[in-house]
Amino acid sequence: MKKLVLASQKGGVGKTTLALHLAVAAHQAGAGPVVMVDVDPQGSLALTWNQRQAEFPAMARTTIAELEHTLHDLEAEGFKLVVIDTPPAITATISSVLALADLVVVPTRPSPIDLASVGGTLDLLEQSGNRPFFFVINAAKPHTRLSQQAIAALALHGRVATTIYDRVDFPTAMIDGRTAGEIDPDGKAAIEIAGLWTILAERLGKQGGS
Repeated sequence: MKKLVLASQKGGVGKTTLALHLAVAAHQAGAGPVVMVDVDPQGSLALTWNQRQAEFPAMARTTIAELEHTLHDLEAEGFKLVVIDTPPAITATISSVLALADLVVVPTRPSPIDLASVGGTLDLLEQSGNRPFFFVINAAKPHTRLSQQAIAALALHGRVATTIYDRVDFPTAMIDGRTAGEIDPDGKAAIEIAGLWTILAERLGKQGGS
């Protein structure tokens, strides 16, 4: 079972939205069964999932302390991919979550404040054994120089997988727990998420193992 973790020191970067969108995209691409795990005490991902009508991807609530045991159980149940949403924090417990990851997604908005906070997340990744990761520039405004500047800044520390733009389909879909691809499969938001999943899936596939 592959474990994809979304992590960021800073809140408000769209981590939960990306977690749901990637889990649904993975399920639609045939990477399932897919299960989402919410270890953020705020439970935003679980609350959003509760609004969904679709059965898949599945959802599991647990604590960071119980995560490793939960993952073992989920693998025994036959899940092939787990997408884990984490709280915005810099703690040893978050580092323990990252240590379990096959791949980490680090979302950041293209703003000086957000980019400045990336260092804390990179420190956590180092503490967790230098797990493989991708940056994702999220909620970028189209046709601005900030996104290109952000790519250049982040590229000094790791690979930027893609840029996801600030599109109305994202908040519109999340109202009832759906994703942009579920309300408009041919829309730009859906295409961006599908492209991101393709990149992540390729990296996960190259790692082999369970």
